[in-house]
Amino acid sequence: MSKGRAEAAAGAPGILLKYLQEQNRPYSAQDVFGNLQREHGLGKAAVVKALEQLAQQGKIKEKMYGKQKIYFADQDQFDTVNDADLQSLDAKIVTLTAKVQSLQQSCRQMEAELKELSSALTTPEMQKEIQELKKECAGYTERLKNIKAATNHVTPEEKEQVYREKQKYCKEWRKRKRMATELCDAILEGYPKSKKQFFEEVGIETDEDYNVKLPDP
Repeated sequence: MSKGRAEAAAGAPGILLKYLQEQNRPYSAQDVFGNLQREHGLGKAAVVKALEQLAQQGKIKEKMYGKQKIYFADQDQFDTVNDADLQSLDAKIVTLTAKVQSLQQSCRQMEAELKELSSALTTPEMQKEIQELKKECAGYTERLKNIKAATNHVTPEEKEQVYREKQKYCKEWRKRKRMATELCDAILEGYPKSKKQFFEEVGIETDEDYNVKLPDP
């Protein structure tokens, strides 16, 4: 055993007695070990030994609970509490519980506000954003001005003419594609190889080869 561990073990009875008196509730040796090992560096064997020693000395009480021993402070050392005191304590507990719940609610609200503020823009960031938006608006304004001043606007008649020509050429496109497809299908009925091989040998390129799609009618 190291010197530090030995010193901790020697002081264990005093530490455990004070802890049980302050908490004034039953604990198993495992509970006490788990609660105090990090703060005081006590090993489990030292905790068990100290609890048994305190119980033998009559400084704490020991009871069997199922298959494990439970240790708690000697209640004779505490003042007797009458019914009035108990009622007063119960009232304080109710008041404090309500206060805790209120504080928890306030904490949740403040956490939500903090989260919202943390995600919001800072004043310098907002000023920078405003300047960028103003610059963007100025660019759009200048562009609109140039468009309005231009003399090469497309008239409604010219637009309609372009639309009609588009419809005409798309119609012809569909017609020729259908004719080519029917012709190829007729040839392929007696062709000994696959459609892909036929297209490669003849040198046929399809719309699909170039990811071209006919516009909707």
